[in-house]
Amino acid sequence: MTSPGRETFNHLASWLEDARQHANANMTIMLVGNKCDLSHRRAVSFEEGEQFAKENGLIFMEASAKTAQNVEEGFVKTAGAIYKKIQDGVFDVSNESYGIKVGYAVPGQAGGAGASSSQGGSCCG
Repeated sequence: MTSPGRETFNHLASWLEDARQHANANMTIMLVGNKCDLSHRRAVSFEEGEQFAKENGLIFMEASAKTAQNVEEGFVKTAGAIYKKIQDGVFDVSNESYGIKVGYAVPGQAGGAGASSSQGGSCCG
């Protein structure tokens, strides 16, 4: 997190509480320390971010949009955590109040909603 990051970091607990009051209690949240490519301007240590995430049940990583470091990994990690909750029965994908909407299968991959055998497993026919 960059210099303004300390002030932002200090507000996290309040923002997290607000989010949890107004959303599904089992939502998946990732805390991302951004601009990790600017380590010389760091205001919050990796360890502080990691500790906050651990204490609050969040996924944590640092990323840089400029260099693309950990950007894709952040989305993949979050999606994986959501998928695990689906497998464990925490989320019911047939109930949209969980915030999950089943869509089409990715072209070239078998299974998934929207794929049909008459279309050869493709969502686009």
